[in-house]
Amino acid sequence: MAGKDVMPVGVFTSIGAGLGAGIEAVKEMGVPTVQVHAPPPELRTEEHAESVKKQFAEAGIQITLVFCGFPGESYESIPIVRDTVGLVPEDTRDERIEQAREIADFAAALGAPGIGIHIGFVPEQTDSPQFAEIVGVLKGLCEYCKALELAVHLETGQETADALLALLQQVGRDNLGVNFDPANMILYGSGEPIEALRKVGHLVKSVHCKDATWAAKPGEEWGAEVPLGQGDVGMDSFLRTLAEIGYDGPLTIEREIPEDPERQKAEIGQGVQLLNDLKAKIL
Repeated sequence: MAGKDVMPVGVFTSIGAGLGAGIEAVKEMGVPTVQVHAPPPELRTEEHAESVKKQFAEAGIQITLVFCGFPGESYESIPIVRDTVGLVPEDTRDERIEQAREIADFAAALGAPGIGIHIGFVPEQTDSPQFAEIVGVLKGLCEYCKALELAVHLETGQETADALLALLQQVGRDNLGVNFDPANMILYGSGEPIEALRKVGHLVKSVHCKDATWAAKPGEEWGAEVPLGQGDVGMDSFLRTLAEIGYDGPLTIEREIPEDPERQKAEIGQGVQLLNDLKAKIL
């Protein structure tokens, strides 16, 4: 009997746009898993979910997570991210909570095990009213997802590992975990990724394999995203640390270059090869 594929390689893709516009693009890469970005509201129907589910199942590809995204989010700069991304901004919070629930419904219809989300810039002051508000928001979302038998994975990057730990501890829901993206720690200047991984490792339920280089002024300016293996994460150390903490889930490559889809496919393909080579050496 064949053993389990420990840390199967995957790709972050989308439904109806970008790399995921045709499932053939993913099939060509020969990966067994994907995380998918949620489709726009008009496509979050049971009928569309069934169609997508069938396509991936026939290709032998497992959907491991459905990622939330919201209109009005912008990653133009760190200050703009702070003002526009996730469930932290107050002026869009209620509407986005409803959208996150719609995405959870869609994920359940797809048969995915959970949703992923950038919560936004969580306040570092864990005793502040703003922090308490986010705790309440997450408790509600986790409870909604629990009824659908879904997990909720918070993507790292915009907060330190300590702030993330404090948030998850105060929310205290067993279906809440971490989608660890080491490059985001570098891009946002929020901490050394391997050190952060060791801190939150017991809560890591999924990961993004992405690479980046540090900015000259971390936390004030963006770092630079680069092809996997060419940045400051250290993918060898990343995989070794994942193995040490007992992680055996998918290694999902995230590399978004919408303006150059051919380059995107090529770099993801190179990333697939790199991860498979590292797995053969490490696992």
